[in-house]
Amino acid sequence: MPYKGTENFSHSQAERLGVLVTNLGTPDAPTPSALRRYLAEFLWDPRVVEVPRPIWWLVLHGIILRIRPKRSAKAYAGVWQPEGSPLLVHTARQAEGIRERLQARYGSNVVVGFAMRYGNPSITRVLDEMQQQGVTRLLVLPLYPQYSASTSASTFDAISKDFASRRWLPDFRFITHYHDYPAYIEAMAKHIETYWAENGRKQKLVLSYHGIPLKYLLKGDPYHCECYKTSRLLAERLGLGTDEYMTTFQSRFGREEWLKPYTDHTLKALPGQGVKTIDVFCPGFSADCLETIEEINEENRDYFIEAGGEDFGYIPCLNSTPGHIDALVQLVEENLKGWVIPVNNSEQLESRARMAEARKQASYPGRSDI
Repeated sequence: MPYKGTENFSHSQAERLGVLVTNLGTPDAPTPSALRRYLAEFLWDPRVVEVPRPIWWLVLHGIILRIRPKRSAKAYAGVWQPEGSPLLVHTARQAEGIRERLQARYGSNVVVGFAMRYGNPSITRVLDEMQQQGVTRLLVLPLYPQYSASTSASTFDAISKDFASRRWLPDFRFITHYHDYPAYIEAMAKHIETYWAENGRKQKLVLSYHGIPLKYLLKGDPYHCECYKTSRLLAERLGLGTDEYMTTFQSRFGREEWLKPYTDHTLKALPGQGVKTIDVFCPGFSADCLETIEEINEENRDYFIEAGGEDFGYIPCLNSTPGHIDALVQLVEENLKGWVIPVNNSEQLESRARMAEARKQASYPGRSDI
């Protein structure tokens, strides 16, 4: 197979350190055709749906991709922003915030990019751009605080698949999770405290995480445990008793059992248990997206109010708030330890190019293609 990425290499090119921020993904537009392309890529990933491929191909293409794109397109249209989907907009702003902080400290020799596991900008496209900018050391930060094979490991799969086609690989580091990282816990706590100071505090804080099938937990996926640890650390930092908060799981798909308790079932039941006012926050989502804006702040809000709830407060995700950017930058810097930031002054680059040319002429005199 042909390998790519080094045909235009020059010994005078600056070497840079790269930070790649990734998130799940988004369709290119809130239309059925765009959703069909996005869902076909997302739901075909064997990390996401662990069903034998022949059976799943028939279900996916025979049923799901005939029905779900139209319904999902309508939901996306309700949250779409002029710049694109909320997840795309927030991830771009997060990457820009990290870039500004790192370049203010280390200069332009640190390159920060962002990519989506599914959809655009694709991981391959952004890795191409980073290689063209001279990135020889790469740190990847998937914005999934809690590890799951269906998210963090799937991102690693995509990076590995891309690397398999490259002749020259960068030194590589990968952050698998940060569910108990102190700066992340502190950023969430301050964010929630600010919301409470401005809007008042309700009877109970519901911490809702994206769900995964129960069988993934039974097979050893640590996601469930990491979600509960995040909740416990956050509650301890906020000074909450065990009866003042709870952990739930949302966004289940299909008929099999997923992690419980389910967010929608819980919100329908709470008013009957005397809990009439709640705040909901989603610690596993680094940015607001369809699953938080439409599913939590609209659909599940309605469930709670229709069941007799009186006041529902949705606390937005951390998005690109200064505290979140501070925490992510601290996480990045800790994982960059031991890597020297390139200097790339003109004298060094020119000297390196001259030495390379001298070696070439000594070894291959008269050759112009080397």
